[in-house]
Formats: sequence, C-alpha cells, structure tokens
Amino acid sequence: MKKLLCVFGLLLTTLFVQAQLLEPVDFHTEFNKVSDDVAEIVFTAKIDPGWHIYSTELGEGGPISASFNIDKMTGAHVDGKLLPVGNEQSVFDKLFSMEVRYFEKTAKFVQRVKLEGGAYRMEGYLEYAACNDQNCLPPSEVPFMFTGSAEVEAADGVVAESQRSEGEDQSSLSGAERGEDARVDLAESQSSVNGQSSTVNEKWWQPVVADLRSFGESVGTVDSSWFYIFFTGFLGGLLALFTPCVWPIIPMTVSFFLKRSKDKKKGIRDAMTYGLAIVVIYVALGLLVTLLFGASALNALSTNAIFNIFFFLMLVVFAISFFGAFEITLPSSWSNAVDSKAEQTTGLLSIFLMAFTLALVSFSCTGPIIGFLLVEVSTSGSIISPAIGMLGFAIALALPFTLFALFPAWLKQMPKSGGWMNVIKVTLGFIELAFALKFLSVADLAYGWHILDRETFLALWIVIFALLGVYLLGKIKFPHDDDDTHVSVPRFFLALASLAFAVYMVPGLWGAPLKAVSAFAPPLYTQDFNLYKNEVRAQFDDYDLGMEYAQRVRKPVMLDFTGYGCVNCRKMELAVWTDPTVGSLINDDYVLITLYVDNKTKLPEPIKVVENGKERTLRTLGDKWSYLQRVKFGANAQPFYVLIDNEGKPLNKSYSYDEDISKYVEFLQTGLKNYQ
Repeated sequence: MKKLLCVFGLLLTTLFVQAQLLEPVDFHTEFNKVSDDVAEIVFTAKIDPGWHIYSTELGEGGPISASFNIDKMTGAHVDGKLLPVGNEQSVFDKLFSMEVRYFEKTAKFVQRVKLEGGAYRMEGYLEYAACNDQNCLPPSEVPFMFTGSAEVEAADGVVAESQRSEGEDQSSLSGAERGEDARVDLAESQSSVNGQSSTVNEKWWQPVVADLRSFGESVGTVDSSWFYIFFTGFLGGLLALFTPCVWPIIPMTVSFFLKRSKDKKKGIRDAMTYGLAIVVIYVALGLLVTLLFGASALNALSTNAIFNIFFFLMLVVFAISFFGAFEITLPSSWSNAVDSKAEQTTGLLSIFLMAFTLALVSFSCTGPIIGFLLVEVSTSGSIISPAIGMLGFAIALALPFTLFALFPAWLKQMPKSGGWMNVIKVTLGFIELAFALKFLSVADLAYGWHILDRETFLALWIVIFALLGVYLLGKIKFPHDDDDTHVSVPRFFLALASLAFAVYMVPGLWGAPLKAVSAFAPPLYTQDFNLYKNEVRAQFDDYDLGMEYAQRVRKPVMLDFTGYGCVNCRKMELAVWTDPTVGSLINDDYVLITLYVDNKTKLPEPIKVVENGKERTLRTLGDKWSYLQRVKFGANAQPFYVLIDNEGKPLNKSYSYDEDISKYVEFLQTGLKNYQ
C-alpha cells in the first residue's frame, strides 16, 4: 500500500483550539468478567451541559443510533444486543418526524459477550452521535481492545480493565491541532462518483488552519438568540400596555404616587420603585418556570406531542377570550387580599404589593401574552432564557410608569381609553390563533394524522391573516367592538400589512419556500404539490473529484460540511440558499462540494490514520470527510462552509450557522474577489 498523503502538524494556540474543536463527550471503557464464561464491555460517558448522545435502535430515517461494532473477535462471541442504561429521555423530534431517545449528562452502554474458553482477543468500537441545540458532531467512535484467558479465575469473580483517553472518540482534536504529527495512509484506489474517478492529491489535504486564522477565523458561538428573546419579550410587554387591563391603570397609579407624598421627589422615587418592582416580579416568574421544570424539560416540552396539543388548546382558548366570548380572570379574592395588604403596609413592601396587584388584575390581558412567550423561549433549552424574556416584557410594562412619574405633564397627552384597545385585543387573538397551529402541527407529525400538512397549514394562515385584515378594515365585528365604522390611518396600514402577508403566503401552496414562515410551517416534504425548482444542488459529493473538476474549469470551491441529521444545515439550505443572489453565486461562480460526515457508505477498504498520537481507522465516507474537516480546517461541527482555491487554500474565513443572507452574500463575494 503506497502512502499518498503525509500531513505534518501545525502548532495552534489553546484559544483557537477551544474556539474550533468541540469535545462534549468523554468515554470510559471497562471489561468486566462476571463469571467464568460471561463478560461485559461497559462504555460510560460524561456529557457536557447542553449536549446529548442518542440511544440505540432509533429506526430508519432518524439520527445515528449508538451501535456496537466488531473488527476482530477470537475466543468469544457477542451475546445479545447493546443495552442502554441510565436516565434515557424520549421526545418527538420535528425534523425526523419520529420519537428519538437520548442521554444527557451521563450515559452507559453495556454489551455482553460469551467467552469460549482459552485465550480471547476482541477489537472494535462503539459508534455514537452527539448533538446540542445548535450543532451536531459527525458520528464518533470509542475503540476498544481486550485480551486475556477465560481460565483465569479472580478472587471476587470480577476482573476490570480500563481504558480512558481523550483521543478515543471522533470529536477529539486531530494531531495537527495538538501540534503533533498526523499521518494518513489513504488507499491508492480511486474515488468515484457517477462513473468518474479521481486520485487523492496530497496538496488538497494539507492543513490550512493558520491560513484561516489570517482571515480572522473565529468559530466561537455567541448566543444571539438571547437578544431575540429579549426583543420578543419587550414587544409582548408593549402590546400588553395597550390593552384595557393595563392602559387605564397607568395614569391612576402615577397620580397616586405623586399625590400621596408632599415631596415630589419622593413621589417620583416611589413610582420608579414601583416600575422596578414590576420588573422583579416578572423576572422572578421567568426564573421560577425553569427552576420548577428545568432547562432540559422546557426544551422537551417544545417537541413533545402531548404538551404541544395542550399548548395548542391553551392558545385557542386565549384567542377566543380575546375575541370577547368570555374573560379569563384570576379569583377576585386574590387581588383584593393583596390590595388590602398593600394599604396596611408602608415603605417598599407596600409598593411591591401594589405592583403584585397590577400583575393579578391585568392577568386576563397579560396572561395569554406571557404564556405564549414562555412557550416560545422553551425551545432554547437555556435556564436563563425565560428570565430574559420576562425581563424584556417587564421593562416594557414598567416603562410608562417611570416615564410619566418623571414627566407628569405627559399624562394629559395620553390617549383616552376606548374601542382602540379592544381592537388590539382582537388582533392579539388572531395572532394567538395563528401560532396555535404551529403547536398542533408538531402533534400532527407525531401521530401521523396528516391533517395539517404544509399546504393545509398555509391555507389556514392565509385565511386567518386575511380575516384579520378584513376585521381591521371594520368589516367584521366582535362582541366588545363599538359601532363606529371609522377606520384610523394606523389601523388601515395594519390591515394592509395583514392582507399583504396573506397574499405573500399564497405561492407557498405550490411549493415556494416562504423564508419568513419557514420556522413555523411544517417541513416542505409534507407538501403534496410542489412546483418550486429553484434549488441549490451540489455538483459533487466527493472532495478529490470535485477539486479535480474545479481545477480544470478554474473555479473556486465551496465546501459544505453537512450531515443527514443536521437540523441547522437544513435551515440554512431553506432560509439562505433559496435566496436568488446566494443561489446564483453558488451555482454560477463556485464548484459546490457537499460532504456528509454521517455518510455510512463503506470505503473500498479501511484507511489507517494517526491522530493525536493514536492510530484510528476510517471505515466510511463519513469518517473520511469528518477527518478532512478536522485535520485540514481544525473544526468538527456542522454546518461548516469554507471557500478554497484550486490548491486547497482558503479564500475567506469559514461560515457556520447564521441565517443573515447579507452576511452570507458578503462571505461568498469576498471569497470570489480573493480568488480573482
């Protein structure tokens, strides 16, 4: 076997290694001899917070299952299946449309073997997949090798041999990133796609981590979703302000604080304290939610079919209440008791109790908004997300109390309470009804009802937002609406926006991607009738063959490291690649090579590699592309996009998950400019 590639290590700083390589799982392997002829191979994992590894036998079409694989076994044979042990969780996964099982924090897998007597030798590996809410790592291996004799008797009947190494799983750092030699003995056989063949070229595989750094490479993730959660909460608080439960209370409360004290400064200070108390109450509510349920439980709720049905029914009830069919209120005795207690106390406690009274009295209007907000932020899986959402909500709710206390003259300019507040309530009812369908679609996918496929979902949303537009034009009346047919200018423009949004969704009935609603609508594959053909498709799924073609046609290359089970990869393809500018740049100016790191197609023969001072075996195409990503680019998470020239050198820093189309266009254009 001729050596075709020899990759020499590059020294990297610790900071860069931490930013690029993810090592969320650490496995410990044991061989336990439980009797003269029976032993167990035990794999125990420690899993970083926020990550999980999938269990065994998940079925076709799902994520990579944990599996026990034998390379060589003599003097023994496998007895039964690989058994998952521990706190296994089961949730419905919207991407795979199936129940999946996984472990968090810790996991254990046990494989029983029968010893046949005499000397034994067993070599193989445990394969597993690790994911979090943003990334999935390529399928990883935990190798093992045990030798011994079945005649050896132990004093207590148990013999344990342990292996523990940070380099035993696929997510480990490559030798190039550790500053050690990494050697590859790639097979001399040809890579082939569509009947064509290509020989591995050494220069295309050389590490370019330092080159990426020269472009300002940094793949450290910043949780920008927190800004989105805060903004969503703030917007919800603003909407709650203009409801009949809150708006009329503002002038009365501010006037109370300014009049109850002869010292105007003290009155202003009390009003500001009142606003701060509102913030404290709602942030405490957000923290209480996650302390009771836990971050992982909240994330499980977002994909669990039964709870999604509950959320659907809850939002429908809230919507009907906003339409005026009935009022959802807390027992009056609660607010009366708190109000009475506030009158009997003084100081900060009195102000805090008054703020708590506001929260109780305004529940019929704020409850549906808060409920929807907490359900939405549950998908983040972070223990602090509900608190951030409630912080935004509370700041918006407390803002007018503080501002009107500082500027009392503004109170005279406040719009009077009236029918316009009911219009806001009804509008919120339509929005609650629309988002209720999002949760029903999850349950629909779980049970396979097929009553809410993509075209059905879009049809209902079109009708809902069209009816909202008609309502805002004054053509539909609800119980609490007045008889005034006058339509204000703001109301007219809101109607225009709602009707325009309904029209925007119409092409989706024939397969248009509708990026604005891609996060809410069911997957495109649930649509029966699809005329949309403007898709970006990879020209090659083999690195060397694609590079050979790019060199002939003299075009730069875009490498797309992806996975069949990568959720964010699919989001990028639907939300970003469908943009005409992005699609044109990729299709016309680049040679797109898509490499699936979980591709299970067997290589013509296994390839031995040395990483981190240890020999490992690449058995599948996915192993090969995952190894390429680690050694050449120093990364192992997907999606991962990198632009290179015909010599394999980077043309720009890499790009990960970010649905900002303008950034992606700039990423592509910069690479094209550097190539030219």
